[in-house]
Amino acid sequence: MAALGIVVLLLVSLPWLWTTLTARGHVYSEADAPTADVVIVLGTAVQADRQRPGNRLAGRLETAAELVTSGRARVVLVSGDGGGTSGDEPAVMTSYLSELGVDPRRVVADPFGLDTYDSCARAREVYGVERALIVTQSYHLSRAVTLCRHLGLDVDGVTARCDGCGPVLLAEKSVRDYFASGKAAWDAVRNRASAVRSPADPAIQNALRG
Repeated sequence: MAALGIVVLLLVSLPWLWTTLTARGHVYSEADAPTADVVIVLGTAVQADRQRPGNRLAGRLETAAELVTSGRARVVLVSGDGGGTSGDEPAVMTSYLSELGVDPRRVVADPFGLDTYDSCARAREVYGVERALIVTQSYHLSRAVTLCRHLGLDVDGVTARCDGCGPVLLAEKSVRDYFASGKAAWDAVRNRASAVRSPADPAIQNALRG
């Protein structure tokens, strides 16, 4: 029975191993981040007032703003749910980046990045991104990098700041991401189309030329 349990655990863990091993060598701290024209910021919940980013989202945006300020990126693609239960994530993200000193002409918002897979797929298919940095917290980063690379983007992940992320929260989110890797692998295997299909949008290229 013990041997069977080990086999089952290994099988269940295969998607997580896939995301972890594929991302190896493509995950960086903010200080060590490489350069790319575009940095993708993945959305998450905003505050109850629906006007301000939550702590984790603020950390992602602050990291992206620093990448722009330091010259490691030129344009920010904020990708989230424009009709989310907590509010319009990309609109809040765009506003906060402006407060952080990022030129609004350098920010492009995708309101249909409904999950990590969709954000990666749409960055490539709709906005024509081929090379990018992607910013999210440590517990989410390997899955994000792996999905984007699977979908044809040459991405490197940058670990976002996470003020207020104590050990309990990090453990909870890591467990959640462990199980979310199963969905990621299933989406990848069946080459799932993004939930919202859109025509090509030149906003990224326009922002780079501006």
